[in-house]
Amino acid sequence: MKVLVLNSGSSSQKSCLYEIGDVLPEDPPAWLWQATIEWEGEAGTAEIKNGRGFSRREQIKISSRARATGRLLDSLWKGEASAVSSLSEIDVVGHRIVHGGPAFADPVVITAEVKSAIAAVSAFAPLHNRAELEGVEIIENLLGVVPQVAVFDTGFHKKMPLSAAVYPGPYEWFAAGIRRYGFHGINHKYCAQRAAHLLRRDSKSFRLVSCHLGNGCSLAAIRDGRSVDTTMGFTPLEGLMMGTRSGSVDPGILTYLMRQSQPTGEQLDELLNEHSGLLGISGVSADMREVLAAVKNGHERATLALEIYVHRLRAGIGAMIAALGGIDALVFTAGVGEHSPEVRAAACQNLEYVGVKLDPKKNAESPPDEDIADPGSAVRVLLIRAGEDLEIARDCWKLLH
Repeated sequence: MKVLVLNSGSSSQKSCLYEIGDVLPEDPPAWLWQATIEWEGEAGTAEIKNGRGFSRREQIKISSRARATGRLLDSLWKGEASAVSSLSEIDVVGHRIVHGGPAFADPVVITAEVKSAIAAVSAFAPLHNRAELEGVEIIENLLGVVPQVAVFDTGFHKKMPLSAAVYPGPYEWFAAGIRRYGFHGINHKYCAQRAAHLLRRDSKSFRLVSCHLGNGCSLAAIRDGRSVDTTMGFTPLEGLMMGTRSGSVDPGILTYLMRQSQPTGEQLDELLNEHSGLLGISGVSADMREVLAAVKNGHERATLALEIYVHRLRAGIGAMIAALGGIDALVFTAGVGEHSPEVRAAACQNLEYVGVKLDPKKNAESPPDEDIADPGSAVRVLLIRAGEDLEIARDCWKLLH
């Protein structure tokens, strides 16, 4: 089965093609083709690769998402980057849908009714859900009646205990769908399964804290293969300090700002989502690599930004361990989690009380899908390459095989 995966962001389009046989492999299969476009305004950068070693990176003009996606998919079956002889070879297309709202948990074949339900919760994640629905429509126009599957980032957290999911406001909030949904669930689920496989552990007797640290950051407490707590909530804004997002702040700050300068909801949303986090504190960048470089040069605000980031990360990990009643493994994944030895070392430094001890050499090498804990560590520490696209492909296979 050839599965095309689309991951549609507000200013990016990522696509990947997998071929999965009659049996799901335990180890990740190699992708056949991979393409990404990231843009700002009408300028964009496209990167296209295939499994035969072809790679091309170029600057392009973007007039619309439909044209950008069409250009990506053209390379799937035309030219040097091609991985299929015809788009008719694609058996199913899977989409990452960030917010499933109250209705969705499990992957589902997309119908007109499903599209309407996803659109109905777009207000919860407007930048993401609308872009993802546009991706569905693009595939309909390009590939016709090929089955499409929605896989929800919130789905993995849907069965969290109500004590973790319900906000302590009026109960009417919960009745109206205002609850902690959690995000990054596709990758947290993948990492839990991958960790159990790498450590040869039964996922049903396994306590794990998954640290998804990218531009967006979240933690998940996973016991017996299920999410029991997470740091993101009603929106992807709650929880840890992120690249441009504040994470959790005292809601009284917002009411104070409203009384003082009467900002609109849109202005507050922009302030918290685009001008806070690493960028807001450091004044340097939302990119952890640039913040770390500034720290080495003695930049005071960059140093403060890193200290806040690490403080909140350690506190969040501690809260997840408490929710689990202990910990067997700690996982680092996504851009910062996979590629920043400094952040991993700082996060683990104060976790010796639960038996976490890194191997400094392995941590510095950042080996993907490996245990980087000291042999004598009571808790295993894994670096796992993010696997959202692969998990979506697997879910498509399971649903339609």
